[in-house]
Amino acid sequence: MTVIVSEVLVERLAAWGVDTIFGLPGDGINGIMEGLRRHADRVRFVLVHHEEAAAFMAAAHAKATGRIGVCLATSGPGGIHLLNGLYDAKLDHQPVLAITGMQETSVLGTGYQQEVHLDRLYADVAEYNLVVDNPAQVPGVVDIAIRTAYARRGVAHLSVPNDVQVAPADADPYQHVAPARPPATAPIYLPPPGIPRHEDLQAAAEVLNAGERVAILAGAGALHARQEVLAVADVLGAPVIKTLPGKAVIPDDSPYAVGGIGLLGTKPGEDLVEDCDTLFMIGTNFPYTKHLPEPGGTRVVQIEADPARAGVRIPTRVPMIGDAREGLAALLPLLRRNEDRAHLEKYQKAMNHWREDMAALESPKRDPIAPQYLMSRINHLAADDAILTCDSGTIATWAARHWTIRGDRGFYLSGNLATMAPGLPYAIAMQLAFPGRQVIAFVGDGGFAMLMAEFLTAARYRLPITVVVNNNGSLGQILWEQMVLGYPEHGVRFGEPASDFSAWARSCGAYGRKVTSPGDVDEAVRQALEHDGPALVDVDVNPNEPPMPGKVSYEQAKKFVEAFLRGQPHKVAIATTLFKDKISQLGR
Repeated sequence: MTVIVSEVLVERLAAWGVDTIFGLPGDGINGIMEGLRRHADRVRFVLVHHEEAAAFMAAAHAKATGRIGVCLATSGPGGIHLLNGLYDAKLDHQPVLAITGMQETSVLGTGYQQEVHLDRLYADVAEYNLVVDNPAQVPGVVDIAIRTAYARRGVAHLSVPNDVQVAPADADPYQHVAPARPPATAPIYLPPPGIPRHEDLQAAAEVLNAGERVAILAGAGALHARQEVLAVADVLGAPVIKTLPGKAVIPDDSPYAVGGIGLLGTKPGEDLVEDCDTLFMIGTNFPYTKHLPEPGGTRVVQIEADPARAGVRIPTRVPMIGDAREGLAALLPLLRRNEDRAHLEKYQKAMNHWREDMAALESPKRDPIAPQYLMSRINHLAADDAILTCDSGTIATWAARHWTIRGDRGFYLSGNLATMAPGLPYAIAMQLAFPGRQVIAFVGDGGFAMLMAEFLTAARYRLPITVVVNNNGSLGQILWEQMVLGYPEHGVRFGEPASDFSAWARSCGAYGRKVTSPGDVDEAVRQALEHDGPALVDVDVNPNEPPMPGKVSYEQAKKFVEAFLRGQPHKVAIATTLFKDKISQLGR
């Protein structure tokens, strides 16, 4: 049997350690599918129902494993569908390779069916972007694409025309110059040195040692540096704020943890940003500058892997380029222990008060079901190494505040893109990557409905993921955003008939249960977690529970009142819920 180009493509991916490709076949990639069939023992093809989900899965694989994620789509519409998931990878700086098909080279430029020049479409999303038009290119450009994705922490794209896919692997029709021939040995990626320059470490230590009220802001770039972050926090007596993608950097019950900042953050976190005289940013390029200290008023030190991103958010006294773990390990011997713990103790007390306030909202007596209670029960019943994936919206607020990082727990969501719908595809990819761990998708009804066909994917592969739908019958985050802008809500509630996604789960041959009473939440979640296979619990929660910021500004409160005065249609229910929230906290 003649060896075809697609086999070389698959073999080279396998040499890089790729063992899984997420995708959806089409006539534009039939040759690549044949290459995968011939090497099914080396690379697993995971069949999805929508290409957007395939790209989300590739991004999730990269986020959870640190290894490149690969997705595959046909020419034209298939490649177009990948884009949202690829932008999720781009904006969260994850290495992903997208492989797409293309019409035969002889018909390009003739307006042939599904002729979409995906290399042009991907010009913004891809760090490396190439149409392969010569079989001799393939081994070399696969290596370059993967190295670029790793080096630039982003998306690489290879588009392979149909005729090139099935051409003989040794074909070289032009033979202008000798093609790049990578060695037959397994390729490697050499990361840049992870230790910042010595003079930068010394300058950083001088600033940090001089600080009297130091705070740490840790992000996803520090997820692998837990012990080093905790050691630095201990030496400096510094409370640690965590970005949402960096929620798992340190445990939530750590004496140094003060939660997050921003709309989904905590009051202690917000207060600390305003109070600190020195801020140490570790592995984060936090984009919401209005939640950072006022420029010029706080000394800032940053350790950042990408030179292009260092110091771009806030005036930075000492930007350091390097890996969070290696950089912190090199910095630690230069730091002087701060024996004055008053600053740290102040925020430990504030955080204890915050935790009590959050616990007061987790009441099983509230009817309709409080989303805080639902998330608290998932948190209580899940294993200490469980992975929680989350969609964007109000559910991200409940997860941020009521999913406790302890042990080896993970937490993943679409960070900078903040797109809807990745929660379920993320869970599928992570269960495939970590078959021995509990994987839970906490999703909203709006986001789940977008890619709910992928629950059938989970059922087909018998993946024991647990999906919990926080069903408020609305696009909850947009509802509250409209009110904070001073507008009465409009076009954000789905209305009747009410959705019942548990029926969909059962039709897929999986566990499915609808919950409408607080007394049934525990049993339903427990049974779902124990089920040997995919399970879904659809929980009707209070649609009028507001995801209030950790610290409400005067302007936010003013606009909220304006929305009420202008005719907010559910103002009585919302006011009643707010009243119950406050009574719960006062009565704790």
